[in-house]
Amino acid sequence: MASRRYKVKKSAQVAEKEDVKEFIESPEVLVEQFSKTEAFFNKHKNIVLGILGAIILVVAAVLGYRYYVSSQDEIAQREMFQAVFYYEQDSLAQALNGDGLNFGLLDIIEDYGSTKAGNLARFYAGTVYLKQGEHENAIEYLKAFKSSDLLVQARAYSLIGDAYMELGNYSDAADYYDRAAEHKPNEAITAQYLMKAALAYEKQTDFAAAIDRYESVLTDHFGSGDYQNAKKYKAKLEALSAQ
Repeated sequence: MASRRYKVKKSAQVAEKEDVKEFIESPEVLVEQFSKTEAFFNKHKNIVLGILGAIILVVAAVLGYRYYVSSQDEIAQREMFQAVFYYEQDSLAQALNGDGLNFGLLDIIEDYGSTKAGNLARFYAGTVYLKQGEHENAIEYLKAFKSSDLLVQARAYSLIGDAYMELGNYSDAADYYDRAAEHKPNEAITAQYLMKAALAYEKQTDFAAAIDRYESVLTDHFGSGDYQNAKKYKAKLEALSAQ
């Protein structure tokens, strides 16, 4: 039975190949097919041309937008140079608002917000506001910042957590510290975020959640500088929970 099915399948494949060969080698068949295609095009010419035109416009628009954003990003990076210099010198007002001659971070965000430089300016602006004690503004700008970088996005989450801690919103602080710890965990800094999360949970008297974060440091980050503190604080909370 299997042999019969194989023969039928093989016969069908042979027939199909012969049909294709006939189509290629027969001028009459080719002419007939071209005629059908030409007739279809003539009948639906406006629709076909409209679709092709729309495709060309979309492709041109995408390429044009990418070129525009790329060129704007180069300008924004140049404009932001002085603001970053002020930031590094801890001249926060000039970094944020400019010096009258050079753009500040807020100018970069307003004029070049869709560029990579504009996105990075949000991170800088958020950290400036945090240093100035303007925690709501810090949260706004840091939440608007997005990055695929291994460390910077986690850092932004942690800073948002810091702002919420200063506002006494320990629930949201814990949430953002957890996000920081869970964002591409690494040996360099994840333990610090777990410690911050544990403290935020302690502030809520959620000792079980705090102990869990300390345990994560002990289990997954043995070599971290926070190991001994995590061990001490975990024992302390376990003793309180047992009372």
